[in-house]
Amino acid sequence: MHERQVGSLTFHLDLSHPLYEQVLQQMRSAIVRGEIALGEKIPSVREMAMALKINPNTVMHAYKEMERDGLTETRRGQGTFITTSKERVEEFRSQLAQQALNEFLDTMRNFGYSLDDIQRILAEKQGGNLSR
Repeated sequence: MHERQVGSLTFHLDLSHPLYEQVLQQMRSAIVRGEIALGEKIPSVREMAMALKINPNTVMHAYKEMERDGLTETRRGQGTFITTSKERVEEFRSQLAQQALNEFLDTMRNFGYSLDDIQRILAEKQGGNLSR
């Protein structure tokens, strides 16, 4: 695992997994956690690729995907910026949470757990308090 600093962001890259997916996932996470401010300019494709020591096409692919998600916008001659829409970021954050929850539930069901079993396990994990 390689750790690379790009501005205020720290990327953890595992060269045994697709780099595009790692860059995309880590950028999406930073956006929904608020580590990158709404409207903030992000490094150019070239700058990001050089800092991460990866192919610019890899970064471009991730940036295009974020733009399709509505998380970034490219301003001709100015660069790529995080959206200014708090609503869009919250909507995307909810989508990510729903996806993670569905994957978790699918995995647990594949292990043979019922919904009651899953709720019991979660309650035990949280000391009986799911609100923590």
